[in-house]
Amino acid sequence: MITKEILIGFFIGLAATAGGFYLYVEYALAGSFLEALIVLNENGLYGQVLSIAAIPNLLVFFVFIKKRKDYRARGVLLATLVVAFLILIAQF
Repeated sequence: MITKEILIGFFIGLAATAGGFYLYVEYALAGSFLEALIVLNENGLYGQVLSIAAIPNLLVFFVFIKKRKDYRARGVLLATLVVAFLILIAQF
């Protein structure tokens, strides 16, 4: 039961990061989505964009804390740590 709640929070955290990534690339960067991805790849900016894209996890985390869904909040925290590890890998 507890593992299920943590997994739900983990996947919600990953989805929030993916949504943040899409929104940032689509609306903050010039050009179409695919053109922006090409620019990110050429300039090696995936780490910086992923760190900005993880901001929605903060909102999701506090919503779960407010609703007393502590294990789901732990899952979101775990997803944030996985994204942080991916950012670390992207920097090298």
